[in-house]
Amino acid sequence: MGQLSATVEARALRSQQAREAFFNRGEAPHGLLERVLLRSWERCRMAGLEVNVASRNCELIEAEKLKLAHEQYGTLIAHSSSIMAHVYEQIRHSGSLVLLANAEGLVLHSIGDADFIDRAEQVALQPGAHWEEGRRGTNAIGTALSERSAIEVVGAEHFLECNGLLTCSAAPFVDSHGDVIGVLNISGDARGYQRHTMGLARMMASLVEKRLFESEYARELLVCFHSKPEYVGSLGEGLAAVAQDGRILAINAIGLEILGLRRDEATRGHCAMLFDASIGTLIDRARQDYQAISSFALLNGQQLFVRLRGNLPPQAMAMRSTDRPTARSARPRSPTEGEAATLTLDSLATGDARLQLAIDRARRVLGRDIPILIQGESGAGKEMFAKAIHNSGLRSAAPFVALNCAAIPENLIESELFGYQGGAFTGARKEGAAGKIQQAHGGTLFLDEIGDMPLTLQARLLRVLQERSVTPLGGNRSIAVDISLVCATHRRLKDEVASRRFREDLYYRINGLSVTLPALRERTDLRQLVDTLIRTEAVGRPITVSAIAHEAFARYAWPGNIRQLCNVIRVAIALLDDDEEVITEAQLPEELLEKLPEAMVSGINISALTPQPHADETTGSLDEIERGVVRRTLEAQGGNISAAARLLGVSRNTLYRKLGRL
Repeated sequence: MGQLSATVEARALRSQQAREAFFNRGEAPHGLLERVLLRSWERCRMAGLEVNVASRNCELIEAEKLKLAHEQYGTLIAHSSSIMAHVYEQIRHSGSLVLLANAEGLVLHSIGDADFIDRAEQVALQPGAHWEEGRRGTNAIGTALSERSAIEVVGAEHFLECNGLLTCSAAPFVDSHGDVIGVLNISGDARGYQRHTMGLARMMASLVEKRLFESEYARELLVCFHSKPEYVGSLGEGLAAVAQDGRILAINAIGLEILGLRRDEATRGHCAMLFDASIGTLIDRARQDYQAISSFALLNGQQLFVRLRGNLPPQAMAMRSTDRPTARSARPRSPTEGEAATLTLDSLATGDARLQLAIDRARRVLGRDIPILIQGESGAGKEMFAKAIHNSGLRSAAPFVALNCAAIPENLIESELFGYQGGAFTGARKEGAAGKIQQAHGGTLFLDEIGDMPLTLQARLLRVLQERSVTPLGGNRSIAVDISLVCATHRRLKDEVASRRFREDLYYRINGLSVTLPALRERTDLRQLVDTLIRTEAVGRPITVSAIAHEAFARYAWPGNIRQLCNVIRVAIALLDDDEEVITEAQLPEELLEKLPEAMVSGINISALTPQPHADETTGSLDEIERGVVRRTLEAQGGNISAAARLLGVSRNTLYRKLGRL
């Protein structure tokens, strides 16, 4: 029994003791249950819920009502579904289910393992079911909404006994006004509890929150900022939506925390009141270098690193800075700047002959009105290649706007692509919204997985490309657009045309130049690509890769292609301790090590299972059991503190303390 199993069993024991005290003796189970869960239990009891009944009003809503809910929350589902799918890929085959619910606890969308979906449906954990706390008792979705914070509910911590089979982690997310609009949840079998699940739920919620903010203010200027330059452009950056006259329209929750402001304080002022610089100064910096990160001082003296995103106004419209100069440091430079800081066709050239052929062909049509079709397997880097084409051409300072035709529900893709007038459909913003085509005016429109575009929309897209104008849904006026078109697909479009699933006239319209990207397993430049990705991910850290780890990269088939490689490298860097600079087999996932000869894998327990305790270690206090497990785990890892700490899911300092060395 590993430390995690011991922790789960101890938690389950405390939960049962808490239930005995609360439900049978009417006592508050202090010290046995987290306060947030105890508050929830008390609310459930006040609401008259009974612990031994299935639930109250837990029937699924009618199919027609669920369909209406999907239409009402279409934008929310569209922004969440791809993120949910990405997270699910990280936990596939673990008996898990990823769910999205609205602010009332109605489950709108789910994705998960088939075997667990069947069990979850026994307690109506599926789209169409309400999981607010007042109906379903203490549960991660409902209680996260009640508490307005992320929460984890494991096994018997659920108020209703029937839900005790679940372990659930949920995190709510808010709109630009700070109102909770939904919650993302990861559920599984209570016996398979994993401590990392809460972090994944929080990450999903942060990503969705960021996407919704960026979508709502897509037509405004976005000021991206953080107190550390490496966080600008990351999930942890602050975002401020600013009008072209400098008025602050909204700031996301992370930004408010960085600035130390309340939401009402932040949205009453001007850009210059925050950053000690006019909007004109920010625009001027962005014109000089669109990728530049500049240093600005706040009025309170705090230093922030800032990058401006969005459609820059024409020169004449930009406000000029009349502020007196303030002390600002020079633009910070990362070790990779000038090498791979900006993605271009040149930066993609890492030695593979087939990729170089695609680069050379694309370079020849730069600046010409020739659409490009990128073909290749899913994850082969088609969007990366499209961005490199954009950044290498004359439109590099203009917008690059991407739309994945396969990731958006069919009933939403039309409004996403063409935009809509206010009131065009249920749930539409009253002021309307510009579509991706209009947003890309002057720049590049990238249509990923165009082979999955519905036939009805293919005809409309063809008309836009022929007439160079777009008419938003519900509108009667055409808007002229100037775009460079890049499309991508993993399908054989000729076969799709033959099967009448893709219009032949559209195929010839988008297929001006066709380039094919090789799959990662076919490339000869894997080592160089790994090094390039590490430099990009580990800014400022001289991280290298051991010979055995490189061998693991080379032997693996990479079914997920470059997308999978990026994820592996990102996780490996995260697993390194601050004083470690070499990625070894210890930081790689099990599947990469399976192709290595056993003799090459040093100090790694591929099954990722901690050693079983001796018989004499299964009795005594929890502290004694824990010390025994720690001691044997360290022995199994050959005394490697870092490897043992990672396996146990604790920091090295914590492990030292448990060993009595500190």
